[in-house]
Amino acid sequence: MINNQELIGYVAAALTTGSFLPQAVMTIKTKDTSSLSLGMYTLFTLGVLCWLIYGILIFNWVIIIANAVTLLLAACILSFKIYNTFISKP
Repeated sequence: MINNQELIGYVAAALTTGSFLPQAVMTIKTKDTSSLSLGMYTLFTLGVLCWLIYGILIFNWVIIIANAVTLLLAACILSFKIYNTFISKP
């Protein structure tokens, strides 16, 4: 059975991970990353990767699942930003 602490963790994980879904969908749909900061998304994605590794090391499923999904979404946005900044020629 889930206790109150775990429940808060699951709710927090769902809210913070879900907050990236609209940005990821919009970025994939429009391919426009002009208003996004390359530095911010690079640091954020690396931070999420560290949280994922931490979750794996302490074997905490809330941290693992939330950060695996967030890493996927953030990496997708970061990939588009890198492509639009360095590879795509306007």
